[in-house]
Amino acid sequence: MKQKVSSRKLIGPPHLRYYPVYRLAAWQPHGVLSDLLLDEIAAWILGTEKVARLPFNRFIDLSQLTLIRLTINHIFTVAGERRAKYAGQTPVKSAFFCDKVVGFGVARMYEALMAGSFIRARAFRKRAAAAAWLEVPVEVLELKDVPMEAD
Repeated sequence: MKQKVSSRKLIGPPHLRYYPVYRLAAWQPHGVLSDLLLDEIAAWILGTEKVARLPFNRFIDLSQLTLIRLTINHIFTVAGERRAKYAGQTPVKSAFFCDKVVGFGVARMYEALMAGSFIRARAFRKRAAAAAWLEVPVEVLELKDVPMEAD
């Protein structure tokens, strides 16, 4: 029998959920991934890390993007800031999923930039592989039709 998966919305960028049973924040940006949106999610994660009682893993699903409008230098800057601000804390996993070439390429770039940091980033083309790495059921990473917990 499958376990019921539930999540709750989080204050922050649209399409952001938290799965308390798995200590997993999941984000599925839609539309255009810009430098501004990247800053917004990085700020949200930093703020959440400061108040969270326990470390949490992350899942970012880039499959609903219609356009990626990021500057290369900005990706380097954000990755460098994330490395520096999370240094010395409990290691966490950040799984990036995208079945499209460009989105997967951006995820692989971030993975390379985070190598050796306390944030273990990995890019995936298959949800099942990301789920196995994060140690969660693949249904959790589908991010659709998931019941929301009451606040």
